[in-house]
Amino acid sequence: MDLNFFKQTRVLDGGMGQELLARGMKPNGTLWSANAILDKNYHQLLQDTHRDFVKAGAEVIVTTTFTTRRKRLRENNIEDKFEYLNIKAGEIAHKVKKEFPNVLIAGGLPPQELTYEVDERSEEEIINTFNEQARLLNDYVDFFYFDVWSSIKEFKCGIKAIKEFKKPYLIGIHISEGTNLPSGEKISDIKTIIDDKLLGVMLSCVSPENYEKNLKEMKELNVPFGFKLNGFMTTKPKNGYTSSFFKNSGGNPNEFLGHRHDFTPENIREIAKKFKENGATILGGCCETRPSHIAAIAKLK
Repeated sequence: MDLNFFKQTRVLDGGMGQELLARGMKPNGTLWSANAILDKNYHQLLQDTHRDFVKAGAEVIVTTTFTTRRKRLRENNIEDKFEYLNIKAGEIAHKVKKEFPNVLIAGGLPPQELTYEVDERSEEEIINTFNEQARLLNDYVDFFYFDVWSSIKEFKCGIKAIKEFKKPYLIGIHISEGTNLPSGEKISDIKTIIDDKLLGVMLSCVSPENYEKNLKEMKELNVPFGFKLNGFMTTKPKNGYTSSFFKNSGGNPNEFLGHRHDFTPENIREIAKKFKENGATILGGCCETRPSHIAAIAKLK
């Protein structure tokens, strides 16, 4: 893959989990998007959703593997499906690539513990869990996407975990509020661990307002940068993003993270346009962004 890919404006896909729920997928415990892989009746829905993001203008699709991490599967008593779910996610994404050969597939590696919170385990444990998921996705992906991580330690571990696959990676930093990662570190701290396989750095699953607060520091990294914007009211609920919160929400995180009503395709296009004019070349959506949002962003190409 061309390491300069993101030096020109590129459009990524939107939020698969929320889109699948909006299209009728029934929640199943805290499996969220993984249920579309577990239940074969949803395989066509998943493939069609990937396809619709591509038709809207996405040049990159991310494998639907955000909740196929071991922890989430263990909570739902299906950890024995770990290999099957990750491989099947890769296969379904690859079917779409066969139809649209120019589309790239990003192997989505989620945080391996709680979302939006720091993984406090040892580096060895973190590396091992990232590596085993990456290994299952490797045959199907063009690069790896570190999807919504919360500490420099996790990024350091992720880079080590995928080294053997000799593929580039895209960094997705999460910042819930202000200008610090959940770990307390700054965006600029990422400079201490990146190597020559870096494709770019994004703020992932963040609000447009919070992205703007961090725009200056993103620009100062001097690498391709951008965003995957979400339409939640917050990613820092009062009592933390825990499995019990998710379970009690009926399986849809917007029940406790909130849903923004101003998150229209027209508004997102104007926001993306402003960020693009300030140097962002990686333009995409996260939770609550639908193909209509991506189509609006794609008009900026």
